[in-house]
Amino acid sequence: MCSRRNFLFRLVGILLTAAVVPGVVSAAPAPVFSGERAMALLEYQCGLGPRIPGTSGHRALQDTLMATADRPGWEVRRGCFTTADPLLGGDMEVCNLVVVIPGAGGGPALWLGAHYDTRPLCDMDPDPAKQGLPLPGANDGASGVAILWHLMELADGNPPPRDLVLMFFDGEDSGRPGDPESFGLGSAHLAQNWGTFGSLLPPDRPRGMILLDMVGDAHLSIPMEAYSLAHAEDWTREVFARAEALGLPAFTARRGPAVYDDHIPFLRRGIPAVDLIDFDYPAWHTSGDVPVACSAASLAQVGALVTDLAYHP
Repeated sequence: MCSRRNFLFRLVGILLTAAVVPGVVSAAPAPVFSGERAMALLEYQCGLGPRIPGTSGHRALQDTLMATADRPGWEVRRGCFTTADPLLGGDMEVCNLVVVIPGAGGGPALWLGAHYDTRPLCDMDPDPAKQGLPLPGANDGASGVAILWHLMELADGNPPPRDLVLMFFDGEDSGRPGDPESFGLGSAHLAQNWGTFGSLLPPDRPRGMILLDMVGDAHLSIPMEAYSLAHAEDWTREVFARAEALGLPAFTARRGPAVYDDHIPFLRRGIPAVDLIDFDYPAWHTSGDVPVACSAASLAQVGALVTDLAYHP
């Protein structure tokens, strides 16, 4: 791992080289990520109410994200399928959203993902009377979406050097406890269909994929998720080395717990994928997962990391 000082010297050298070598596209200046803006977008999502597939809040968020991504030259793709609801029974429509932001240069794209749906039940709430309520989903859902949403705002008029592919997964949080395969329905469908006719994803292999899940905790501490470290070690260590170089204390380069999450289907397809998640969150799947449990400072750190990776690949 390199120090912040060495990282800055290396970055300056890359920029100077790009400026004098013919045919080399100079790196775009990285915009400044605002934790306050991301927090406002998190609060907006919670203000829509539950974002359970099929609800008005879920559809409103879909429409708003697609409207935000409706920019000249960008591609906005929506793909829906019907599947059994593993938690509540019956059928539900799952709709993934993919936004392709073209880069100013070339090279493998960076894929970033977050789930935008919320859990139908607060089944881990210590109060039995609240366990049947829908999850507010401030950290578990809205935090990752807020970061990708603000990144779209920053990229408007300021294209990154390489393509960005932003994936908003649906059907992540309607799984049955103890049955990990019943979670992550949208990401599994998206990854399984990569490379097939009609796939929402570009056919070319990305540089890597980064999943943002539960990244807004006011007491944020993100370790190296165990599946990421085991199956995409080089990419995981590269991402955490960048966090260290940027001086982001929320990231700790130690092995964390294994979390079955939306990155697993991509690892199965051989795509380097890292899950940025702080699973030590007392409000997980409870009625306490509200905006006050999150902070702009936490969102700012994660946002700064993904923005730097996007603009300085």
